Amino acid sequence: MTSKGKILVVDDDRLVLATLTHGLVQAGYEVIDADNGDDAILLAREHRPELALLDIRMEGMSGFDVAAYLREALQTPFMFLSAFTDEQTVAKVKELGAVAYLVKPLDIHQIVPAVEAAVANLRARGDRPAEPPVRSAAGDEVLAQTVPMAVGVLMHRYSLSRQDAFARLRRMAELEGRSWPEQAARLLEAVELLALPATDQA
Repeated sequence: MTSKGKILVVDDDRLVLATLTHGLVQAGYEVIDADNGDDAILLAREHRPELALLDIRMEGMSGFDVAAYLREALQTPFMFLSAFTDEQTVAKVKELGAVAYLVKPLDIHQIVPAVEAAVANLRARGDRPAEPPVRSAAGDEVLAQTVPMAVGVLMHRYSLSRQDAFARLRRMAELEGRSWPEQAARLLEAVELLALPATDQA
């Protein structure tokens, strides 16, 4: 059976994740799933989904953090699934440019048509995932690891939570006018340089 498209599903509730994944697979989609933001970013870089379904509030990276990365680095369209409808959440959803915002609790029979409509609209617009513009001298495979690794460095160096470390990396990138992968790569290069023996730095 031909796949209708490749979808990334991210939710830290394992039951919700399993339900969504099963329902979308039954509907004919190829599904990549993750229960946290770090894995979601790595899987998105590896598999290049046409669309991502993101829970908003998760431990570590939030769905907003993942969405911003997908938009910045991979140009991957996304939609949110959330139980929260407060003004601040809705404003952030609009700011990030989500293709849809579905409010939980949701039946899989509601989600599948929403996904089908979003995929059809994206294809009609020609809005397909693009190659990330950033390249690393060490190669793209290394680049795929840079953001999570840089976040880990910041967590260790400044005793930050994962979410705060990710926010710090984002601020650093914005202040220096770089994309997140570029900033992460520069941070890791600096760490590697400091780790060299003094004779190797000359």
